Amino acid sequence: MRKFDLWPVFFKREWNRNWPFLVGFAITGTLITYCSLGLTEEDAKNSPFVQRHMTSNLYGGRMIPYDCDIYNII
Repeated sequence: MRKFDLWPVFFKREWNRNWPFLVGFAITGTLITYCSLGLTEEDAKNSPFVQRHMTSNLYGGRMIPYDCDIYNII
């Protein structure tokens, strides 16, 4: 006799409960990625937010965040 498989029931129930969150997360992630890809290094240099959170005097003038893992290597 074959056992009852609970996984299809579980995934169907969870999909019905969570699809709005998952679709919203996908749309938001796509929009953020699309907008971020349009930014250039010049935009970062002119941004007050980036100026406060980045440094440009290390590593050949590249913009590297202070909390980046590369600082843990040194």
